Amino acid sequence: MSANNQLPEIGTAGASALTIDKEIIYGNAYMRIIRASSRMTNDPVLSEYVTELGNQLVAKADAVRTPFNFFLVTDNEINAAAFLGGYVKIHTGLFLYAATESEFASVIAHEIAHVTQRHIARSIENQAAAQNLSMAGMLGSLLLGLANPVAGIAALQATMAAGVQNSINYTRANEFEADRIGLRTLAKAGYDPSGMGNFFGKLSEKYRYASKPPQMLITHPLPETRVSEARARANQYPNRYVAPSLSFQLAKSRIIVRHGTLSPADALEYYQRVIQRKEYRIEDAALYGKSLALFGMGKYQESKTVIDDLAKRHPDNLFIIDTQTDIDLALKQYDSAIKRLKVAQTRYPNNQVIVLNLAHAYSENGKFEDGAKTLDRYLREKPNDALGWGELSRTQRRLNNLAASHTAQAEYLSLHSDYRRAIDELHSAYNLTKNNLEQARIQARIEQFKLAEQELEALN
Repeated sequence: MSANNQLPEIGTAGASALTIDKEIIYGNAYMRIIRASSRMTNDPVLSEYVTELGNQLVAKADAVRTPFNFFLVTDNEINAAAFLGGYVKIHTGLFLYAATESEFASVIAHEIAHVTQRHIARSIENQAAAQNLSMAGMLGSLLLGLANPVAGIAALQATMAAGVQNSINYTRANEFEADRIGLRTLAKAGYDPSGMGNFFGKLSEKYRYASKPPQMLITHPLPETRVSEARARANQYPNRYVAPSLSFQLAKSRIIVRHGTLSPADALEYYQRVIQRKEYRIEDAALYGKSLALFGMGKYQESKTVIDDLAKRHPDNLFIIDTQTDIDLALKQYDSAIKRLKVAQTRYPNNQVIVLNLAHAYSENGKFEDGAKTLDRYLREKPNDALGWGELSRTQRRLNNLAASHTAQAEYLSLHSDYRRAIDELHSAYNLTKNNLEQARIQARIEQFKLAEQELEALN
């Protein structure tokens, strides 16, 4: 069978009751609840990386019906999972286990296929039909499980207990389909198709006899036939050499040092050993890890020496620019940070990493007006950036623009589904505002948040 010989794709035929529009509504609610949890990895550099990689894969995927959003959760467990509406959650632990970017991308391509083939919607429909439940009740339990895991799990167990075997068999069929379609996307996007089989093989071998396998093997069953089929399908493609990815290895180093379990001192020891023994895929990524570890220990000048040397070889790299900014601000070299970021802004206009760093550098240098203007321009184009609204709220407060600070904080809270507190913030802004036009705008936003709160409650 050739690589282009396609089996019929059963995924898109289902989900007649759960429309695409409904998927997006539930997906948006899911994302707001996740933002409110402490599990989100609020690291713009890593977010930029996974978003860019995910979008490259989506551009080569078929049957894309929803926007896609990729986000990280700080968890050493090896896992990734898709949800309704194109939301794909990636555990930081996945970086630590994948040896190459192609292995990492294979998991993301698999999750993208779950979304495009509407496997989640079909699974929910099947469960609802098997249990004679309403779709709303099933989905409400899922959202309740995010907001209150104990109550949500209890609700699901009470309503879904009898259909377990049907669910497992159905999931396995989904997994094979997601593998096949995901591998095709992986190859079309320029990655090594063998990455999927390699990753599955390592995972299967490591946990073959484990009494407690990782969550990924519970939610994504991995029989030996999945491993062999992924390898066989990859062999149908021409051999392709894919050079090691600097960005992936930098992301991996960043996660090890800033979002892993090692202390900065232990991370420094680890990277010194890796560099000395040449146990790296890309030396500059190991040096980057060393610089981050030195920074974490408060050895700013030593960290700066390493990162500045890397910057000579990679002057436009966002990982490196971000760390240079951290070091400059720690050393109170504000003008240096601002100058570098303004140059980078011409190359990366309205980029989250650059804008948030620049606004923060302005504030640290006492240039609050410049910081507020930078954020205002950015948020007009990217109003769903919770970190940006949080930074703007703090900046406006330091300018003593309290009404504007409350308004920005309301937007931040609304993106975490905390509409009650968001409305309180807007009431405070209203009371501090004397301009009739501005008061009318704030009142309109209050009404919008009230409606959004009612809609969220109706979903649960």
